[in-house]
Amino acid sequence: MKKTDLLIGFFIGLVSTFIGSYLFLKIKTNYDLIDDFNLLRIEGILGKVFVLGAILNIVVFYILLKKNKEMMARGVILATIILALSTLFL
Repeated sequence: MKKTDLLIGFFIGLVSTFIGSYLFLKIKTNYDLIDDFNLLRIEGILGKVFVLGAILNIVVFYILLKKNKEMMARGVILATIILALSTLFL
């Protein structure tokens, strides 16, 4: 088990959260994550969008566990925890 696997899992968790947030905004709303970032922040829904995007981390976590990549799965959990804490300040 390498420590780099933890870092790779962390970045996988961040990327999957942003992909999930982007997909949620494209499918369910008229907002665009990249263009309307400040508007979402001002309206106070940016944290909620990131939380909904983090649901994709559950799928990634399950896939990594099935492939016996425990350290990467820990990195995904670490990214989820950091994103959850950061939504308190957004």
